[in-house]
Amino acid sequence: MLEDGTLVLPDMELGYTPAEPDTAPDDEKIDEKISLDITDKYTKYADGVPDGGFKAWSVIVASMLATFCTLGYVASSWGIFQEYYERVLLSNKSPSTIAWIGSVQVAFIFLPGLVTGRLFDLGHFKIPFFTASCGLIVCTFLTAECKQYWQFFLTQGLFTGLFSGVIYGQAISVVSHWFSKKKGMALGVVTIGSSLGGVLFPIAGQNLIPLVGFKWTVRIFGFTMLVALGITNLGIDRRLPPVNAKGGLFNLPAFRNPVYTIYCISGITCSFGLYTMLTYLPVSATAVGMSDTFSFYLVAISNAASGFGRLSAGFLADRIGPLSAMIPFTALLGILTFAWPYASSQGALIGVSVIYGIAFGAYVSLIVAPAMAMGDVSDVGRRVGMFLTIAALGTLVGTPISGAINAGTGGFKDPGFFAGGVVIFSVFLLFVVRYLQLGRLYGKC
Repeated sequence: MLEDGTLVLPDMELGYTPAEPDTAPDDEKIDEKISLDITDKYTKYADGVPDGGFKAWSVIVASMLATFCTLGYVASSWGIFQEYYERVLLSNKSPSTIAWIGSVQVAFIFLPGLVTGRLFDLGHFKIPFFTASCGLIVCTFLTAECKQYWQFFLTQGLFTGLFSGVIYGQAISVVSHWFSKKKGMALGVVTIGSSLGGVLFPIAGQNLIPLVGFKWTVRIFGFTMLVALGITNLGIDRRLPPVNAKGGLFNLPAFRNPVYTIYCISGITCSFGLYTMLTYLPVSATAVGMSDTFSFYLVAISNAASGFGRLSAGFLADRIGPLSAMIPFTALLGILTFAWPYASSQGALIGVSVIYGIAFGAYVSLIVAPAMAMGDVSDVGRRVGMFLTIAALGTLVGTPISGAINAGTGGFKDPGFFAGGVVIFSVFLLFVVRYLQLGRLYGKC
């Protein structure tokens, strides 16, 4: 209030310039009205996150079966294929050349995330999910018939990875529709599927190949997926209504947030070294004199241990925040990748496999949780999809680079230094993200 009694508006007191008269064109007003309608619609539904109940947990179980058939088969079990192809089917190819099959299929789990995330936000969920499920099952059966490198590359590498990516991206994104306060635990349960797949497929492969041969072993994998994905398609569902958020396929304004941008960079760097040890663990065990049977079981041991890491990380994330839970586990991944080439006894290899599995499971189960929290739930599919696509760039070339280093040096110490180094660098970036998010290096985040 001025001395002459004139009223001063709050904006004028704070030094703000009064807004110009509304001269926006009619189409802009329409866009604003649509945006408000979307916000109102989401406010109605998003506030009532169940965080439990039969329907919510049935979706989680369905998503868990989806990760069982995607990450569990494609990523967690690739080590058994790498070892068998080097020794039998593709013995005339170098480890680096064979590794491209595995790196391409793992990368394509994440690369389609940009498209599938956008489709998810728009409500295109069931049909793409079902189509990809059918495609993955067909590709698994076709892998059994492959004989040449290019056939394995296209069938098991490119198309298996592509169909798995469509399934995985949507199975992860749907978690945010059903869980909020317990999201960390829900994500941990979902990613348990990849741990189960990483245990079942290597053990089954080790025991079935001598009995029924490679072809029928892979066919049995296909029948297993047929059952699991059939249940998945019946149980999985979204809760929130579709929304056409502004920005199209790319949400470029999301990168104006330095926290999100640096987190995406950390995803690339960690992916460069994340799968090196799991890929070459059986081969390295054989190289130091372990039996083929024992080397096969190392992958299963590591994946079994990852189940504990996934659940414990989800429990911790709900209490101290996903970033706070991720950082120590990611640091442990880097340290163990350095140590892995020096493990030359059966006990040492088992110990490294168990601890690495726990840390790996923790990181993978929480990898999308920070990206989910860096924006609104109406855009969660696109935001998570962009992160997964960017992280896939590191996954694509990481293991072939490690394979090339192995071929050039004749050992696994240098690949271990390379992979461990980039993972440790990603830990530094996670610290930066945490500091920018909180403005300090302590507190829940």
